Amino acid sequence: MLVDELDALIERILSNRCEMQNVELKKAGKGTPEKLYDTLSSFSNQYGGGVIVFGIDEKAGYEVTGVYDVQELQTRVSQQALQMEPIVRPEFTVTEYKGKKVVSAEIAEIDDGNKPCFYKAVGRLRGSYIRVGESDEPMSEYEIYCYEAYKKKIRDELRVVERAEYDAFEKNMLNEYFFKIRQGKPQLSRLDADNILSLQGMCIGGKPTVAGLMTLGFFPQAFFPQMSITAMVVNGTEFGEPGAMGERFVDNKRIEGSVPQMLDEAMAFVRRNIRNSVVIDNEGNRKDRPEYPLVAVREVILNALIHRDYSVYTEDSPIRVILFKDRLEVENPGGIYGRLTINDLGKRPADTRNPFLASNLEVLINTENRFSGIPTIRREMELAGLRAPVFESFRGNFKVTLYNERINASDIGKDKGNGETEMAVKDKIRKFCTKPRTREEITELLGVGSIYYIVTRYLRPMIESGELAMTIPEKPKSKYQRYYTVN
Repeated sequence: MLVDELDALIERILSNRCEMQNVELKKAGKGTPEKLYDTLSSFSNQYGGGVIVFGIDEKAGYEVTGVYDVQELQTRVSQQALQMEPIVRPEFTVTEYKGKKVVSAEIAEIDDGNKPCFYKAVGRLRGSYIRVGESDEPMSEYEIYCYEAYKKKIRDELRVVERAEYDAFEKNMLNEYFFKIRQGKPQLSRLDADNILSLQGMCIGGKPTVAGLMTLGFFPQAFFPQMSITAMVVNGTEFGEPGAMGERFVDNKRIEGSVPQMLDEAMAFVRRNIRNSVVIDNEGNRKDRPEYPLVAVREVILNALIHRDYSVYTEDSPIRVILFKDRLEVENPGGIYGRLTINDLGKRPADTRNPFLASNLEVLINTENRFSGIPTIRREMELAGLRAPVFESFRGNFKVTLYNERINASDIGKDKGNGETEMAVKDKIRKFCTKPRTREEITELLGVGSIYYIVTRYLRPMIESGELAMTIPEKPKSKYQRYYTVN
């Protein structure tokens, strides 16, 4: 960090009067803080790292108090950094602000293969932290395991199901699978059935695996009751809005079976509960237009089934498909796997959490294991004239949201509330949010009566693109939530 950049960061901190996802404040007026391990860990584990700023007292109204001794501070911070695993290498910058010395320590994100970074004295389970808004929170055992699983290439889909026998496979599906193997993989088809199932990760030592049961099992939920889908239709736009008869759900169903069976039944559930409109094409033909493009819906649900976490940590967590009045949400256990970030989705190949399951479903139901799911979802929503899908990954969960807000051709590029171009509206939001702002303040600024419209049309897409960030990202719907511009 250059001195000018540190000066600008100080001005921003004093203007915003808050810490941030990537900025931690320490006063250090009388000595070096003794316990920096949690912040050193969380910033090292966080995408993009973070900066510790010494010399600003948050509790004193963000007063610039300066540091007691620049040289000693750097020495003591470096000594604490040496007690991390892997060792952290802070990069220091010193500036003078109104006669007070301020020091920053930049903490770089470590390679995914080395995560989590932790404090060696207490070990990985107690010494690993993650940044949540403005605070450093201990990692859960599951969050630590996710890093270990990626680093050590642990294949939870290949877990042997000890209670299951060969007869747990559904005979007709098994025959169909072997038929398609003969058609699509002639070299593999020369082997006997047991060897094929073993090489394809369906069986190990004659016992079915998780991948085998989820692909070909007669009833996998006999062994894993919650490896299912819970599908719901909610009356309004949020949980808790009852229907005319006081009902919490318009429709509510637990969907079970193998992955192919759950995919078919989940699609039937969505078809049954979404609205259809009639449109006239250019040739004068009447066509039904579903509320959501079904190709996109299928990709979202299929991705959730293939890429969910099948470890012991999440085997009691079902996939959730929720139809609200204004949107469709699909959430699965297991955040983004491996080196991919939320901003990389659909832009480069992803690490595959369950490669055997993905490969076998490619054989059985002609899925495309070519990393084309996210681009397909985006393209189908655009072709349907709907706003872009939103992808979120947070503390062990991944969620996709499809909105039914339709954008007319005449509205493309313009905000329907005030006629300004989308670029102009976003620029106005960015300038306004140099200081953290609430949804209500932003809505008032734009002169559009609907907070929901501003959140869905602008704030969420700008967060997804990295233009904005939330002060409380772990609670996106908090009434205390504020949005600020990311420089």
